[in-house]
Amino acid sequence: MNRTKLLEMLQALSAGQVSVESAVEEIARYPAGDLGFAVPDGHRSLRTGHPETIFGEGKDANQIIEILKHLAHLEQDGLVTRVDEAKAQQICEAMPRVRWLPQSRLIHLPSSNSRMDVQHGHIAVICAGTSDLPVAAEAADVADIMGNQVIRINDVGVAGLHRILSRTEQLRAARVLIVVAGMEGALPSVVAGLVNRPVIAVPTSVGYGANLGGMAALLGMLNSCASGISVVNIDNGYGAAIQASLINRLDEI
Repeated sequence: MNRTKLLEMLQALSAGQVSVESAVEEIARYPAGDLGFAVPDGHRSLRTGHPETIFGEGKDANQIIEILKHLAHLEQDGLVTRVDEAKAQQICEAMPRVRWLPQSRLIHLPSSNSRMDVQHGHIAVICAGTSDLPVAAEAADVADIMGNQVIRINDVGVAGLHRILSRTEQLRAARVLIVVAGMEGALPSVVAGLVNRPVIAVPTSVGYGANLGGMAALLGMLNSCASGISVVNIDNGYGAAIQASLINRLDEI
């Protein structure tokens, strides 16, 4: 259940179009359900504004399918991150309603209670290099599923500084910016020095040995001399998108 559906039901109750008993029964359908191996949260969207999300790594296809079936029964959106192609094929065969987004490795279960489009502002997802694209795609696709307008700016890393400087007008037009970079992770500092908007930095595990699987980029972003930067975990495009979406929706709260 999301906020819009709850408001509609309460308005119908106030107008005498539904009974108190039916309203209570509808609300009671949505608390978490215990599947034995998982407890899907039927009120996630209502409390937080974003769908119940399943971390796909470490779960087999059948477990994911059972969780998604439970959410579908509740008419809820579901989102699964980090799904490989073989697992995605099994899920799509079992549940034709889902969408598979291969570059971002996301499975999305839409519902009749799906996205509420943000009516103001947009999120820019800036990607330093082509090797960072899977993480940037995760951020962009999750932000889109959350109802945000998203623009993508790819391959503008600091090794060719003119590339990002030529996009300054686009950067300044965004309400929130997600900046994805590996190697030394310098791009968010450059972007934050050009805009007066929140910048969410996403370090990736892309880089040679001393990159240490993303630790160099993470520490570089945490130590940025540019103000207004927040940093999420290595390769966490999903977390950046949720944070950016919450910021973009502040006027609606």
